[in-house]
Amino acid sequence: MKQSVSLLRSFIFMFFFFAFSVTVFGKTEITRLVCEYHTNPVGIDVVQPRLSWQLVSDAQNVTQTAYEIRVAETAAGLSKTSQQVWNSGKVESDQSVNVVYGGPEPESMKRLYWQVRVWDNSGKVSNWGEPAYWEMGILEPELWKASWITLPNEPESEDSKPAQYYRNEFSIAKTIKSARAYVTSHGLYQLFLNDEKVGDQLFTPGWTSYNKRLQYQTYDVTELLKKENAVGVVLGDGWYRGNIGWSSADGYYGNNLALLFQLKIDYSDGSSEWIVSDKNWKVKNGPMLKSDIYNGESYDARLELNGWAGTGYNESGWKSVDEIDAPKDILIAPQGVPVKAVEEIKPIEFITTPKGEIVYDMGQNMVGWVRIRMKGKAGQKVQLKFAEVLDKEGNFYTANLRSAECTDTYIFGKDGEAVYEPKFTFHGFRYLQLIGFDEVPSKEDITGVVIYSDMEPTGTFACNDEMINQLQHNIKWGQKGNFLDVPTDCPQRDERLGWTGDAQVFSMTAGYNFNVAAFYTKWMKDVATDQLENGVIPHVIPDVLKGQGGATGWADVVAVIPWSVYKIYGDTRILEESYPAITKWVAYMNKRAGDDYLWTGDSHFGDWLAFATTNSDYPGATTEKDLLATAYFYYTTTLTAKIAQIIGKPQDAEKYKQLAANIKQAFNKEFVTPNGRLVSHTQTAYVIALAFGILPDDIVDAAADYLAKDVEKFKHLTTGFLGTPILCPTLSAIGHDDLAYLLLNRKEYPSWLYPVTQGATTIWERWDGQKPDGSFQDVGMNSFNHYAYGAIGEWLYDHVAGIKVDENNPGYKKFVLAPHPGGGLTTVAASFNSVYGTIKSDWKISEGQMTYTVEVPANTSAQVVLPKAKVADVTMTDDLKSGVKQTGTDVTVAVGSGTYSFTYPMGE
Repeated sequence: MKQSVSLLRSFIFMFFFFAFSVTVFGKTEITRLVCEYHTNPVGIDVVQPRLSWQLVSDAQNVTQTAYEIRVAETAAGLSKTSQQVWNSGKVESDQSVNVVYGGPEPESMKRLYWQVRVWDNSGKVSNWGEPAYWEMGILEPELWKASWITLPNEPESEDSKPAQYYRNEFSIAKTIKSARAYVTSHGLYQLFLNDEKVGDQLFTPGWTSYNKRLQYQTYDVTELLKKENAVGVVLGDGWYRGNIGWSSADGYYGNNLALLFQLKIDYSDGSSEWIVSDKNWKVKNGPMLKSDIYNGESYDARLELNGWAGTGYNESGWKSVDEIDAPKDILIAPQGVPVKAVEEIKPIEFITTPKGEIVYDMGQNMVGWVRIRMKGKAGQKVQLKFAEVLDKEGNFYTANLRSAECTDTYIFGKDGEAVYEPKFTFHGFRYLQLIGFDEVPSKEDITGVVIYSDMEPTGTFACNDEMINQLQHNIKWGQKGNFLDVPTDCPQRDERLGWTGDAQVFSMTAGYNFNVAAFYTKWMKDVATDQLENGVIPHVIPDVLKGQGGATGWADVVAVIPWSVYKIYGDTRILEESYPAITKWVAYMNKRAGDDYLWTGDSHFGDWLAFATTNSDYPGATTEKDLLATAYFYYTTTLTAKIAQIIGKPQDAEKYKQLAANIKQAFNKEFVTPNGRLVSHTQTAYVIALAFGILPDDIVDAAADYLAKDVEKFKHLTTGFLGTPILCPTLSAIGHDDLAYLLLNRKEYPSWLYPVTQGATTIWERWDGQKPDGSFQDVGMNSFNHYAYGAIGEWLYDHVAGIKVDENNPGYKKFVLAPHPGGGLTTVAASFNSVYGTIKSDWKISEGQMTYTVEVPANTSAQVVLPKAKVADVTMTDDLKSGVKQTGTDVTVAVGSGTYSFTYPMGE
């Protein structure tokens, strides 16, 4: 009995000791295992993939001191040394992001499982994390056993052509272990097995320069197969041969759609079988008469092929396919983010316009389409038209769409109810107009399907000013609407192209809002692929403008976005892979500049759409393009020097540092007076010169003063695409938060909040896309969903909220939390899900008292800056006081991981 009591006491003691130790000393766990920025990716072709994980702990100041990774062909084999493909052993390192797999090169179509465990700075080792995996795609072109197939003898047409439906049937006699479908196409495709759509990806195979790089997708179809099976694939024009880049529907990349399909079935007995596209497949046109990205889809339900993707279908009237010779050595696995239907919204209002039009207000300028439930009679034609805005009288307005028809047409196949949504088109719209309906659908019958690259949301920003909150909302929705496999300029008119200038100025804001690492990794390879031999980067990527390019501030995307990805995610591989293209671009600029290092005389967009007008009430400014070109020549050269140093090319780094020094000297001799005045006396000229660091130290203050006086004089911005993104950051950097907040808070045109006053739900292309009287800007170029000016979002996150990356410790391994109250704001709450975990920065001012709460993820550290504070006045926990320092009017506190709160009376 006594022994039992003693054992019970020991058990109770150990239980409470363990509970106490977990609470006080913490327990470190592993979570969020990702490979190449994806969770359990299937079908990749990176032979040395990078593995990342996050540490979670309820203790403070937790860091990783070592890790061990193990890899095996099965999850069960991970714990058996004899079955491990690779074991890193215990590696003394705090690296938990982008750790390169160091085992044997994986075989094509092979799945590998992996686990990791870590040691923390208290000496404790974690449990092994849950197993994750990655699966290779097809690495060798000769493993593509399928034939390219196409519809024979397709009639010529100057208009969009009908979609094509392909099918085949096959039987399975054995027990299936696993099955994978590998699919790509010329044109867009959707895959069906046994009458069921496979996967939730849209607009596959995505958009690349199809004649150089063509993506294929891999699908796990193990659970979809039966003894008797049918495969069906529908192809539409898409970017391949539809209207794109102001070319006709003759096809920019080719005139004929084509399919490449192969299914690999592994059986339980160890054997395998391939089902491939070949001459035995059948093809037919069907109900989709047109499918065009700009113009919309036409669908005749009378021609529906009911059951076409199922077994036992009557193929009479179907044609045998033609096999064609098309390259397979350009096929690549996707590295980006698939496009999906991510959200759905309902109309907020039904409107009958003054013209009698039937219109629905979705309440949000969105990108995608409408799914509609409707009633009609056999043969009845109805149309769905899409627009971003109503005109000043309240009528449906489409003039700004230019030649894009943006119309979906449906013909009823029989009397009664039908549900319709398109497959291969998308629209940028807030308003839907219905034409040809006898019975008007209710709001409940209409659903807005919002599509974009399915990026993980990572950032939030909110404050006590609802107009600024709406601005942040608009910035995010602008990004959603324009990140559709490539970063487009706009999603609605006859353009929708990957303009490089828009992308580079917005890249840091994009990285706060969403995880764009994989998205940009894919697109930067498109950039490098389309670079011309002479080093020119085309204006749009993929290049559908036939080599037009080389514009300053646009072509520099080749260096700017890899640098942004490096800062945000600590990714050095994108620097290494982009480096040849970066140096070719710098060489091109150097050649154009010549011996005097001044890039002059070439054609550029300049500070595109800068605020300029002859109206004396709204003074504007135009910045000399030669000044901008030489400044960007300098800036990109300095980035190249940094990148060279980081990737282990010190001699290159010195070469580019010297080149930058020569450009700087030439710039100041040509464009700057001895007392700091620039030849273009504009806000853009000064912010570019100051932000790029191209001015000598002894005239920086004078130039900063010129900038401040210009803003004070006009009390509004005069900047365009190149100047606007760095205007507020530069004003803050020179000590003029007051002027930066003045610009942020301005509600009159031109300003960020003026569109908000006009009911905007996305960022506009022009400061005055819609004028105060309800009239519109030039219809030739007036998008209401154009994200570039949304680059102010970076300043909201990193300056107002204070979540600031340190480029010397990229990926937020070490970072700064430095809020900057001002502009009448009293509360700001921001968060950012970094590759290490969630960072939070929340501040509130009430009756002169500042309360600042921060969260720092495990395996990172931060420097907290308390503005206008004195050490003696700050209330904080005792464990932080050893890391406190008075720095001018601010207090800095060094913190490790954990959640901390600071309270103090704010000084003036």
